[in-house]
Amino acid sequence: MKVLRTIFWVLVIALLAAFTAANWNPVEVRIWQGLVLDTKLPALVVFAFLAGLVPTWLVYRTTRWRLGKRIAQLEANLAAQASASLTSTQLDAAASQPTETP
Repeated sequence: MKVLRTIFWVLVIALLAAFTAANWNPVEVRIWQGLVLDTKLPALVVFAFLAGLVPTWLVYRTTRWRLGKRIAQLEANLAAQASASLTSTQLDAAASQPTETP
């Protein structure tokens, strides 16, 4: 699986490099009426890509972290319940003891 990820990222970087080489043109981005940003097209594309990727990645990592903590807590609760319950030998000993009746 790591090989496929490596191949994927190498292809993405190669495509980005080819796109950058073919489209190294200045672009004028009008932000407000008096504010103009002169940048190259590949920088604009990379910024747009990261603006979409980073928030999604942060939500993914946060959800994964939160679920990992929840699973660990549930496993700890389950282990505590299992250790607190009576074992079969304790049940046999409790059953063999006479009970007092009033």
